[in-house]
Order: sequence, then structure tokens, then C-alpha cells
Amino acid sequence: MRLAGPRAHEIASAIVERFPAETRHAVLSPVLDASGTELDHSVVLRYNAPASFTGEDAVEIITHGGLVVPTTVLAALIAHGARLARPGEFTRRAVLNGKLDILQAEATGDLVNASSRAAQRVAVRQLDGGLSRRVLALRDEMIGLEALIAYDIDFPEEDDGPIAPRRITEAADRIAALLEQLLATATAGQLVREGALVVLAGAPNVGKSSLFNALLGESRAIVTDIPGTTRDAIEAVIDTPSFPLRLVDTAGLRDANDPVERIGVEISASYVGRAAAVLACWDSAETLAAIDVALGGMASGPVIAVQTKIDAARSAIAPRPELLAKFERHAAVSAETGEGLSTLLNDVTSIVTGEAGPVEVDAPMLTQERHRFAITRALDELRQFQEAWATRRVPAPVAAVHLREAIGTLEDLIGSVDVEQVLDEVFRRFCVGK
Repeated sequence: MRLAGPRAHEIASAIVERFPAETRHAVLSPVLDASGTELDHSVVLRYNAPASFTGEDAVEIITHGGLVVPTTVLAALIAHGARLARPGEFTRRAVLNGKLDILQAEATGDLVNASSRAAQRVAVRQLDGGLSRRVLALRDEMIGLEALIAYDIDFPEEDDGPIAPRRITEAADRIAALLEQLLATATAGQLVREGALVVLAGAPNVGKSSLFNALLGESRAIVTDIPGTTRDAIEAVIDTPSFPLRLVDTAGLRDANDPVERIGVEISASYVGRAAAVLACWDSAETLAAIDVALGGMASGPVIAVQTKIDAARSAIAPRPELLAKFERHAAVSAETGEGLSTLLNDVTSIVTGEAGPVEVDAPMLTQERHRFAITRALDELRQFQEAWATRRVPAPVAAVHLREAIGTLEDLIGSVDVEQVLDEVFRRFCVGK
């Protein structure tokens, strides 16, 4: 357990018999309550401000597990003046004390909540400051552009003369291109963070649940021969190297008389409409025709016609070629033998990647709507500046207001504001007043 704040050492030393004299040096010590009763032999580490996660004095106490020991040690700390931390408070304090920026704080939460290796890698890169450095570099480019305009406005009598308009135009174009490149990562970032929704749809008893279980490699859905068994959507995550697949087994799409089953069919239709890819399952020409009619343009994403039970349907009558041609792709699998499963997963990954664009998990990317909104707004302000500068419809000081808004938006994104850097940039570049 972690204790942080101005009284951390005082409170911890009240219950730790051998409190560490040196920072970052582990000490094994008895831990006592207010009555002197020994609660545990714990490993204790001391941190002095600002060299701690939150930037404050801090203590970490590593107790034995279970329920009673940690609870009684925690109670002893509270009895001496500590309080329970609020949700996310340690990370919040780290931000307020300059140990992390807001993007890194968000990455901490993303890392804790990561449900795939791809999400983990993106969160680690962001926690390391990858996205922050990218945004700061864009901000510095804009400050440099603002400095050019400020120099042109405030120091026209300098020997070098005013800044050439083309130089400002080219700088703005370069920054706009960089912002567009970063904004283009938002779709892939959302895909990595939330996963691609892949829905199994089809008539009852065509093998959806068996395929679901086979793709997962474990039994998660009930498999029976009774139509209407799956009354609700069942969701699980398949971890792929590029991004997670949120696999959903849905109720059979059919006209249902039972009110509960009808709700399940409505839920299925909702998932199909939001899916990045739909696996239209069939085991005969009749069920393929049925799922084609049932989907009826309902799917917003690509649809793969998946023939199930091929181990038992080698002699089945093949569907008409024109019916299969209605689907983006088609596949044949066996949940019993595993035949075709890896090919199907590769097809799904390929289709989703084609829709979202390439996913480079080791490159900085926008993973949240807040990121997308901020970069979009900064780009919009920069474009308004470009238009005003190109048409000269307003004076340069007025056009520069859009640049200041764009810079402020990027500063809000990372939680760093320092207006004085514009003047610093002017003096560094041009040695004004030398």
C-alpha cells in the first residue's frame, strides 16, 4: 500500500518499528497498531519529495496477503491521521506536481484497463510520453510560426526586413499536414482501445455458438439443437497482435413469438448494425438465403458468408453462385475439427484493417475522443489562419489569434500552458535587442 503527502513519513513511522533512514532502501520491519500489537512483518520503502510517483514524500508498505493483515495495517495508518485515497488520486497528484501530463495520466488508466496486447503496447508508449512528445513538437512548430508573425509585426525595422509571406505559408502547410497525419490515427487508436466488433449472425441452430466457442478456444456459449437457445448477446475478446476482436454471439435472426426471444433478436439486430464485420453463418443453401434476407441491408460493415459444419456437410447442395456473390467474402469452417478457423480470423483482421487503415501500435496515436476533438479543433483554427493569411482579409495580428487558439488547444490536451515561450522563441531565433 502507498502513503503519500506531507505527513507520509510521520504517519508511517508511527506504526513501522524500523522506519527506513535511507530513501529507496527496503527494510523488513514489524508493523504495530496504536496499542503496540504486532500486525505483520512488512517490507517498507521510503521516498522523499520530489523523487516519488506523486512528487511528494511517500511510503510503500508491502504486507502479507489475505484480508485481515492488509486491513489492519490500513486501519493503523488511518488511526494515525491518514485517509483513503480517492479514485485516481495518486495519478491526479502526479499531474498536479508535474510528474505526469494529462496524456500520460490517461495512459495509466488505459494500461490498467487494457484487454489486449495491442492496447497494452499503445498505453505503455503513451505512458512513456510518446504522444505527449508528438503533441509538444506540433505545439513548438506553431509557436515558431507565431514567432515569425510576431517578429514581422513587432520588429519591421530589423536589418533582415519583414518575414517573406511564402515562408509563413509553407510553415503553416507543414504543420497542417502533421496535424492531419496525427488525426488519421484516431480510428486505429479507437480500434486498439475498444476492439473491433465482430458479430456472428444467422438463423437458429446453424452453428453460431459452436463457431464462437471454437474461435475463443473455450466454451463460453451454450450449444444445443434447440432453436432459440441464445436469448442474449454473449461477448468475449480475442487478442490479436494488431488489435482486439470483440466477438459477439447473438440470438438467431428469425421471427420470434416468445417476447423474451424477440428482445434477443432485437439486440442481435442492434449489434449487427454497429459491427465492424459480420459473420453470416449458414449450413445449407436455405439458411444462406435466410440470413441474406434477414440482414437485408442491416449491416453497416462488411459481411462474410461463413459456411459452418463443413465436416458434416460435404455432400450438401451448394448455394447458387449469385447468392454467395452478394457477400464481400465467404469462408468455410468446422468448429469440430478447427478447419478454416485461422483463415477466417485472418480474413476478419484483413477486412477490419482495410476499413480502419493500418494499425501501428508502436507509433503515437489518438486513443480517446478528447484527443480527436482537440486535434480537430487545432487543425480547424490553423486552417482559418491559413485562409485569413492567404486572402489578407484581416490584419496579421487578427489572423494570429487563430494560431494562439490552436496552440492553446494543444496545451489543454497535454495540460501544459506557458505563453511566455512565444517571446522566448522570438529572442532565441532572431537575437532581438542584442
